Amino acid sequence: MPRLPLSPIRTGGKAARISNQRLDVDGLSFEVHRSERRKTLQITVERSGELSIVAPLQAEHHQLIDFVQEKLVWIHTKIEEKSRLQQRAPIKEFVDGEGFLYLGKSYRLRLVDEQLVDLSLKNGRFCLRKMSAHRGREIFISWYTRRAQGWFEKQVAEQANRMGVEVEEVKVQDLGYRWGSFGTAGRVHFHWKAVLLPPRIAQYIVVHELAHGHHPDHSAGFWIKVEQHLPDWRWRKSWLAENGIQVEGI
Repeated sequence: MPRLPLSPIRTGGKAARISNQRLDVDGLSFEVHRSERRKTLQITVERSGELSIVAPLQAEHHQLIDFVQEKLVWIHTKIEEKSRLQQRAPIKEFVDGEGFLYLGKSYRLRLVDEQLVDLSLKNGRFCLRKMSAHRGREIFISWYTRRAQGWFEKQVAEQANRMGVEVEEVKVQDLGYRWGSFGTAGRVHFHWKAVLLPPRIAQYIVVHELAHGHHPDHSAGFWIKVEQHLPDWRWRKSWLAENGIQVEGI
């Protein structure tokens, strides 16, 4: 989708630049989403520090700029909070009583002397073979990856059929700061950490990525497609931006 040429807009003594998809104000760059159902403006600070703003279709450019400038202190505070949280994300210790997430729930760890597999989830606890505790992170990542593969394959099969998207492959791996991606030839990828999130939030990631099967960018059409299948996508997206950092510590 071609972008409109950027042009500087002077407001409050500061320059702002806006296109049909991005808004740059005071050195900050926002991805702009418009929705006919949206009545108010909303800013989201993603866990990676990326910024987005959701606006009603009729909102004027100067209204977006004014809104951002009013929220500059809040925005910079949130960016700093995200940075601190990423730096201080608690590193898990593989000892009795440590909590580990799976599909939004926290399960305590129990070290056991004998077990057929390195790690299992039973009776509301993760059970890790004591002699394997020194490889705890590697073992947990492997367990999460296997579980995520099955969970996302099922979700993608259900959602892709509803959304009219052809998927050739579902793959779970470490995607860095991305929760998922939709690649060429119908390949969709998910971060293994996404299986630590509550199911409704992980489902948003699925719908988000499958919507890219129709719209490769984050244009208005993309968000309309997301909204068709998840009318409450905004709170799920906001929850992910605010709370996704909690799965960083493993």
